[in-house]
Amino acid sequence: MRGFAVTQAEIVDLDDLAPMFDAYRQFYQQAPDLALARNFLFERLSQQQSAILIARGADREPLGFTQLYPLFSSISARHIFLLNDLFVREGARGGGVAQRLLAEAAAFGRAAGAVRLTLSTAHTNHAAQVLYEKAGWRRDEVFRAYQLQL
Repeated sequence: MRGFAVTQAEIVDLDDLAPMFDAYRQFYQQAPDLALARNFLFERLSQQQSAILIARGADREPLGFTQLYPLFSSISARHIFLLNDLFVREGARGGGVAQRLLAEAAAFGRAAGAVRLTLSTAHTNHAAQVLYEKAGWRRDEVFRAYQLQL
């Protein structure tokens, strides 16, 4: 896809981000809830709890986004980012938007002085795994991740 730009999202981008975030959540079997999506993003942006990068076409139409959450690594005693969300609208897929969002996320992390970005994806999300590996991401073969549902 030609003619698109990636910028860091601000509160004024909420109306464009919320429908994509809602669609992203639906991809992961969550019920549609545009108000919840908008409120969640508003809280993250207004409290500066995440950085959201938004891709827009030449006509300013939103194409996709990625969301980064700041974390810290005790071992390296450095800043890291969790790339928690990556979504490209269906009509914009296959045009390089996801690759560009990943590249811009890496540039954002480097500029912030982070030592690494980290992410996880479903074992069955093979398309995402191919994308990440093409972009230079490597699957962790050393550590096993666990979760505790609260």
